[in-house]
Amino acid sequence: MFGRYKPLWGKRPRLKSSYDAVIIGGGLHGLATAYFLARDHGLTDVAVLEKRFIGFGGAGRNTAIVRANQRTQENVPLYREGLKLWPILTKELDYNLMFFNCGNLNLLHSEAAMNAARMNVATAQFHGVESHLIDAKQCREMMPALNISEDITYPILGAMYHPPGGILRHDAVVWGLAKGATKHGVDIHQQTSVTGVGVENSKIVSVDTDQGKIYTPRVLLSAGGYSAGISYKMLGIKLPISVLTIQSMVTQPLKPILNHVISSGAYHVYANQTLKGEIATGAHMDPWPNYTTQTTAYYIKHQAQALAEMLPCLRGVKFMRHWAGLADMTPDMAPIMDGNDRIEGYYMNCGWGYFGFKSCAATGKYMAQFMASGNCPDMLKPFHLQRYEQHRLMGETAALVNYSPDN
Repeated sequence: MFGRYKPLWGKRPRLKSSYDAVIIGGGLHGLATAYFLARDHGLTDVAVLEKRFIGFGGAGRNTAIVRANQRTQENVPLYREGLKLWPILTKELDYNLMFFNCGNLNLLHSEAAMNAARMNVATAQFHGVESHLIDAKQCREMMPALNISEDITYPILGAMYHPPGGILRHDAVVWGLAKGATKHGVDIHQQTSVTGVGVENSKIVSVDTDQGKIYTPRVLLSAGGYSAGISYKMLGIKLPISVLTIQSMVTQPLKPILNHVISSGAYHVYANQTLKGEIATGAHMDPWPNYTTQTTAYYIKHQAQALAEMLPCLRGVKFMRHWAGLADMTPDMAPIMDGNDRIEGYYMNCGWGYFGFKSCAATGKYMAQFMASGNCPDMLKPFHLQRYEQHRLMGETAALVNYSPDN
């Protein structure tokens, strides 16, 4: 009666004994790197290894907000390119990634926040990224549902408006990249656990899995919140990463209310309305390192109170689903993209915190170039691991907790 289910990315391939490159982690960054390796560099003999199923980790647990109005000179160009790639990838992959260019409003609640935003806007504009500072009245004109009165906990003084930003559908991006990668010959191995990485004479030679050994000269570690543990356990490399739980939820579907993404650092909340009408909200992060993906009653209460103050029309609206994921936080809230140094053929792409979705397309493009040539592209050079030893942190923002390399 019903046909057999066939994944968009084809049948489950047989695990071969050797590959030109192995990617540990079937999330957005791993899949994007595999896609660009095959498409742009002719490295089609690539294996993506995923312990569970593609998109299980951070890729499937975020609300897919994208923007490029970051704080530092190093970050903005990377996120800018990532933002430009979404409509291009939609066409190339022949898959609707559901990119909605609705723009972002970062709400500001103090003069200090307004001054900091002026610096952000200047940095963005210097790099050709559209960003503006607007006052509370303009915020209300753009989003009539917003409460700009003085009788709330954190009155709104203005906002940083970023027109190019928006949202995507997270699972559509995962499936689209998987479809594109396998079309170019990449093998995706789900339910395949990595148990070890072989190194001889400071060179990558193999990867051990519960399905067998793979010989390969290149390995990319891109396992999100699990990267630090894998790096230390299998290669003895300690990464300055703390793993924290970040929580999200969605409401029942509603008529159009939010025509922009809004976020507030003071309230520790963001919200956007999906194309299905749900209000997706999140931003609360547990302030201690842990690996749990369970939500908490405190978080649900916090989100309800914050949203009810900022958007009074949401009072009484039901939350339908809530979930949690892992955020791999570095001391400067910027990622680690490095490799082919201490161990030849070993590459890292981790430490994204809660910014990983925004730039995964551009990062995949440049990590693929890095792995194919062995030479780090200029775009990625500021994100090297040694910056922590050299006390040259990015300054995107301060870390929420002191990290432990053994997390």
